[in-house]
Amino acid sequence: MAEAVRELAVRQNPPEQVLDDEESHATKNSVHQRLRANSSIMQLRKLLVANRGEIPIRIFRTAHELSLHTVAVYSYEDRLGMHRQKADEAYVIGKRGQYTPVGAYLAGDEIIKIAVEHDVNMIHPGYGFLSENAEFARNVEKAGLIFVGPSPDTIDALGDKVSARTLAMKCEVPVVPGTPGPVEKFEDVKKFTDEYGFPIIIKAAFGGGGRGMRVVREQETLKDSFERATSEAKSAFGNGTVFVERFLDRPKHIEVQLLGDNHGNVVHLYERDCSVQRRHQKVVELAPAKDLPVETRDAILADAVKLAKSVNYRNAGTAEFLVDQQNRYYFIEINPRIQVEHTITEEITGIDLVAAQIQIAAGASLAQLGLTQDRISTRGFAIQCRITTEDPAKGFQPDTGKIEVYRSAGGNGVRYVYSSYFLQ
Repeated sequence: MAEAVRELAVRQNPPEQVLDDEESHATKNSVHQRLRANSSIMQLRKLLVANRGEIPIRIFRTAHELSLHTVAVYSYEDRLGMHRQKADEAYVIGKRGQYTPVGAYLAGDEIIKIAVEHDVNMIHPGYGFLSENAEFARNVEKAGLIFVGPSPDTIDALGDKVSARTLAMKCEVPVVPGTPGPVEKFEDVKKFTDEYGFPIIIKAAFGGGGRGMRVVREQETLKDSFERATSEAKSAFGNGTVFVERFLDRPKHIEVQLLGDNHGNVVHLYERDCSVQRRHQKVVELAPAKDLPVETRDAILADAVKLAKSVNYRNAGTAEFLVDQQNRYYFIEINPRIQVEHTITEEITGIDLVAAQIQIAAGASLAQLGLTQDRISTRGFAIQCRITTEDPAKGFQPDTGKIEVYRSAGGNGVRYVYSSYFLQ
C-alpha cells in the first residue's frame, strides 16, 4: 500500500444539523427530511457509484438514507474492498486480467453496460477516475441514465484550466497573469518570461493533484522544467498541453463550495482554506477560512457564483482561488465534481452535499431542498487532515509497509472518513 489515507473532520461548536447525529435526521426541518419528502427521488430506485475506496462508501451511506438501492463496481484486485461490501449489489468490471486495477475504473463503456443490465437509474462518478470525463457523462445520458454531476457541456467548458481561465476573463473575474492559451513550444514560454519575469509556474492544462506542475525561478532551469512538465502531463493525463502563469509566493488557497440546480439557480456554501499543501497536494483543510478579510471573502463568493451561473452550472462544484499577501484574489479553476474535503463544509453548514447532489440530479430545485442562499449559514470551524505514509530519511518519498497499530480519534465533534481497507 503506497499510501494510507485517513481523514478526520474535527468540528468545534457543532451545528444543530449533524450528519452522524440520529436526532438531526428526525428534525422536522433537516435536509434529510426535506429530501425524503420530495417526490422526485421516489421515482428512482437504484444508484451505481463508478469509483472505489472511501467515496463510494460515503455516497452509499446517503443513498441508503434516501431509500435507494446501491450498486458497486470493482476491479478483480478490489474484490475484497470495503466499498463492495457496503453496496446492496456489486459487479466486477470486465473479466479477470482484462483491465489493470486502476484501468477498470476508467472503463466507462463497461461500467455503463453493467448499469443498464442491472436496471440502474443513476450513476455517481465520485471524484477522480471518470468524474471529469465529459464523454463518459455524455454516454451515461445517451444510455438513458442520469449522471450525478454537471452536464457534459459544462464539463467540457471547465475541463481544462485554459478554458476555465478564458471563462473567468470573460466574466471579469481576476486571474493570475498568464499565457492567453496553451503553449506547445519552449519559445512561447521564453517569450512570457521575457515580458513578466520570474518566478513562473508551468501547469498541465488537463491535470490536477499537483502533477504536471513546475515552479521555475530562474532562466537556467526553464527549458528543462518545461520539458519535464509536458512529459509528466502527457504521461499522467494523456495530454501534454501546458500553460504558464506568474507564480505567487505563499498565497492562501481558497475554494468555494457551489451547488446549482437544473433551473438556473446557484448558491455557495461558503469557503474552505486549503493552503497547507505538500507537492501541490492538499494536506490540511479548514472551513471556513480564517484571517480572510470580510470584503475579500464576499467578493470571492460572489465571483464564484457568477462564474457558475455563466455556464448554467448544475450539481456540486468547487471554484478555486489564490489570495496573495495583499489580499488580492485570483481565480484558478472550477472542479466540476464533489471533492475529498466536502466533509468539512458539511460539518459547518449541516448540509449533506451528496444528498443534495442526488436530488438535484433527480430534478429537484434548490428551493425544493430548502437550499436558498438566505437559509445557508455556518457555525464553528471544521478541520480535515490527510495522513500519508512517507519516509523522512528518503526525502519524504512515498513509503510502503504494514500498519501494526492504528487507533482512530473519536468522541463528540470527530468524523472519521475511512478508506477501502479493513483493519484487522
